[in-house]
Amino acid sequence: MMRRATMLHMLATCAGLVLAGAAQAADPPVLSTSRQLTLEAARIAADAALAACRDEGATVAVAVLERSGLPLVMLRDPLAGMHTPDTAIAKARTAISFKSSTIELLRATGPDTPNGAIRHLPGVVVLGGGLLVEAAGSIVGGIGVSGAPSGQLDEDCARKGIDAIADMLEFG
Repeated sequence: MMRRATMLHMLATCAGLVLAGAAQAADPPVLSTSRQLTLEAARIAADAALAACRDEGATVAVAVLERSGLPLVMLRDPLAGMHTPDTAIAKARTAISFKSSTIELLRATGPDTPNGAIRHLPGVVVLGGGLLVEAAGSIVGGIGVSGAPSGQLDEDCARKGIDAIADMLEFG
């Protein structure tokens, strides 16, 4: 009799656990929400980045992407090289994809590092000038600049683009 009571208790406990698990599994989230950079904010950031590079005498292309990696705005100084638009987009996309500035990625993926193979993935551009655009701890977009004499200047100009919308991001 004691054995039967113990067995029934174990069965009841298992059934309770199964039912509790089923109740949790029956109500999984079906939608998620995310923040996106607006077209208006992207235009402001792109204009500011382009102006910052022009002030330094650099002719560049600037791309601002939404968090999915699709372009919102692409500006190219008429004197910037033909490769600069695609490179700016790829820099911004690389920053978004790896959740890192492209200069930080450049340092982390040197030829003598275990992550060096990242540089050879299709569409990845590991040169300075790609930055994340973040708001409230979430990635909302990316900005890429290409065409300045150095990756550091590309990144500095991209940073000025983000700075131009920083208040909007903080309070958006």
